[in-house]
Amino acid sequence: MGTAAWYELMQGLEYLGDMLDKMWAILTTSPQTFKGGTIWSIISTINGVLGAIGTALLVLFFTVGVIKTCGSFAELRKPETAVKVFIRFAIAKALVDNCLSLLVDFVTIVQGIISKVTESSSIGTALEFTIPSEVQSTFEGIGILDGAIPIWAVCFIAHLAFIVVGLVLLLTVYGRFFRIYMYAAIAPIPLSTMAGQPTENIAKSFLKSFAGVCLQGVVIVLACVIFTAYAASMPQMNTSYEPLKMVWIYVTEVVFNMLVLVGLVKGSDRIIHDMMGL
Repeated sequence: MGTAAWYELMQGLEYLGDMLDKMWAILTTSPQTFKGGTIWSIISTINGVLGAIGTALLVLFFTVGVIKTCGSFAELRKPETAVKVFIRFAIAKALVDNCLSLLVDFVTIVQGIISKVTESSSIGTALEFTIPSEVQSTFEGIGILDGAIPIWAVCFIAHLAFIVVGLVLLLTVYGRFFRIYMYAAIAPIPLSTMAGQPTENIAKSFLKSFAGVCLQGVVIVLACVIFTAYAASMPQMNTSYEPLKMVWIYVTEVVFNMLVLVGLVKGSDRIIHDMMGL
């Protein structure tokens, strides 16, 4: 029975490790190469189609902006006013035409930051879990009369908890990744509002929000680094404890550490918004 309990615990930790490996792979993968670049090619096509709509809206927002900011045609004939209007239109047109390249460049910069963080830490490419020898020895030779069934129940509950935690972490990282895709696809429309002074805040908010989504990946990586250091400081087990108590303390400690990581990852968007004022 002790072997069955050991198997449950190891399967749970192995599943959690696989989920964290996938999460780490997504964080260090660029949107252009994810899933062989198939998704990115679709996003690029959608961006090109919406680019034509963005150009039409660009003219519309530009006209509305000129009407609202210039009281009369005579004011528009002033050289300084005409130059300002022309520069605004040129900047907005450049943003709409090159929005995909601009967003890709920003994602590349953030990926570089993530690479620097991983290189400067000892986290490696994956998060690994090791069971202390004191806990491991408790599974050897445990029979039914020695409390093997309660130990198996604890390990089974831990297995379920690891599955839930792993899914939550992976879904959070996937959600960030697909948000980047959605921003890239629809970018021409909100950026076209830059052509008019009354509507330029929409384009600024869009760029700030996109920056926040990208930088969210940096916060998640930092959360993993902090979690690794935190989990490595797990206290030594007291060998005088009963096997059930020792296994329960270990499982509770691991689950608590994972909940800390989940809290940091789930709150990464709020953290980056508070840090950067986005």
